[in-house]
Amino acid sequence: MSNTQKLKVGIIGCGGIAFQKHLPSLAKLGDKVELVGFCDELIERAEKAAKQFGVENANVYADYKELLEDSSIDVVHVLTPNISHSFITVKALESGKHVMCEKPMAINSAEAKKMVEAAKRTGKKLTIGYQNRFRRDSLALIKACEEGDLGEIYFAKAHAIRRRGVPTWGVFMDLEKQGGGPLIDIGTHALDLTLWMMNNYKPKLVVGSAYKKLYDKPDGNIFGPWNPNEFNVEDSAFGYIKMENGATIMLEASWALNILNEKEAQITLCGTEAGAEMFGNPDKNQGYVTFNTTKYGERITSETTRASGVAYFGEEEIDVGYLEAKQWMDCILNDGEPLVKPEEAFVVTQILEAIYESAKTGKAVELESQQFITIQ
Repeated sequence: MSNTQKLKVGIIGCGGIAFQKHLPSLAKLGDKVELVGFCDELIERAEKAAKQFGVENANVYADYKELLEDSSIDVVHVLTPNISHSFITVKALESGKHVMCEKPMAINSAEAKKMVEAAKRTGKKLTIGYQNRFRRDSLALIKACEEGDLGEIYFAKAHAIRRRGVPTWGVFMDLEKQGGGPLIDIGTHALDLTLWMMNNYKPKLVVGSAYKKLYDKPDGNIFGPWNPNEFNVEDSAFGYIKMENGATIMLEASWALNILNEKEAQITLCGTEAGAEMFGNPDKNQGYVTFNTTKYGERITSETTRASGVAYFGEEEIDVGYLEAKQWMDCILNDGEPLVKPEEAFVVTQILEAIYESAKTGKAVELESQQFITIQ
């Protein structure tokens, strides 16, 4: 595809994540994309998105299948509740579209596997919305890992902990539509970062616990009190993951934990040469990384810049949603690879599912590497 040709994009799901991340980010890529189709079960939301972000005479749909029938659309963003990620993505790929699907990839590994296989079968590109990889602290840490500064990373912690930050809008507390609570919602980001930094996608054994202890204690929630009768998911979940090479990952995820120091979409890595830990406020891209090692017979600690990022030579903060969208569109236009590969996102889903299963059964879950996982 020529770099001068604009990609025609269709949006399936015009809720919060569409308006907060995807639509504003794509709007900044007017030289590369045109937003031509909008779909939502609530047609008024699709109409609002089309009016605000679409080209003139953009099409609006209540049924995603009708949007997929438009052969002029090159790319589809699937931004619906988790339960529908897999089957909409598969149908979109089969209709000849490249697909960006919001996290989590799917509600279980069987559905995620169908997505990977559909992408391979159709030859279309597929990526998952893990925008935290594009944060400045994340990019600094991945460079350190790739250059071997940490040595062999054999222990890690994936942090996704809020004190009282239960999302009270949408379907976040609906088990049927989401497949889980904070583990699948925010734990997925922390685990993705951890596996990516370690470059380790071969889990062997998983033990997990999940709790619903604070569902009836809505006081102090930063998003306002929730209805305990509608809180159908866990409020906390924890996982112990042992990898094939012996490395260990501890995953902690909670919307509402009685803890002072919150850490969300941040990780701790311990290697043979050095350790690294994320701090600061990643939501505003003001996170930083502390490195610790020994040198000259002493313990040495250093850190990356704490100030907010500067986008290229301007003064505005780096917009990770924009960087994600730009890399994604560039990879389509130039026939490259997305930063987030579907095989990687599959392993995240596989581990999350195992934590839920272990929490339910009280037993450890053994995992086998999938044949399509070819990540080196």
